[in-house]
Amino acid sequence: MNLSERLNDDMKQAMKNQDKFRLTTIRMIRASIKNAEIDLRRSLEDSEVLDILSREIKQRKDSLQEFNKAGRDDLAKDVAAEIDIIGVYLPEQLTEEEIKSIVLQTIQETGASSKAEMGKIMTALMPKVKGRADGKLVNTIVQQSLQ
Repeated sequence: MNLSERLNDDMKQAMKNQDKFRLTTIRMIRASIKNAEIDLRRSLEDSEVLDILSREIKQRKDSLQEFNKAGRDDLAKDVAAEIDIIGVYLPEQLTEEEIKSIVLQTIQETGASSKAEMGKIMTALMPKVKGRADGKLVNTIVQQSLQ
């Protein structure tokens, strides 16, 4: 079962269970996927759906940060719940130690030695951690490793 089918099945289950919050969140995800399919004029592959899910999580994490800064705990709670629901569909996230080992391995593979070559490292690294690690965290670890 691909990711789109899984989302459809979970949406139907949320309807049956009358779980309005989960249903609304899944519908928002499906709408983003559908918009991308319309733009591309074809069905999306699982990797493309993962990109959309990652983007949705990133947007919500940014919103969560802003709501927490503004003291809007009510909105922060809802966004955190959406993040949890969307996170179910993403692959298991890498730990910081796992990311560090992949970064070090990639630095050795590319032969980079300074921050000036960071783009070269990131280009080789991001496909390895795609969907399994936050880009900001990866970037931070690469910068730390190059110091």
